[in-house]
Amino acid sequence: MAENKNSRARIEANNKYNAKAYDRINIAVPKGQKDIIKAHAERKGESINGFVNRAINETMQRDTTE
Repeated sequence: MAENKNSRARIEANNKYNAKAYDRINIAVPKGQKDIIKAHAERKGESINGFVNRAINETMQRDTTE
């Protein structure tokens, strides 16, 4: 039988930490775009979240230097 690595207490602790440490932004993309974004991020060795954060940070930096 597979071992459950995440107990209910661990999940609740993670959720509590995440609520304190992070803001969430939900975005909607056209059907099929998520797979394209995911494939691009994976080619760069990133998660979707990492790629989106990098894209936002790079764009904001570029926009403030114009």
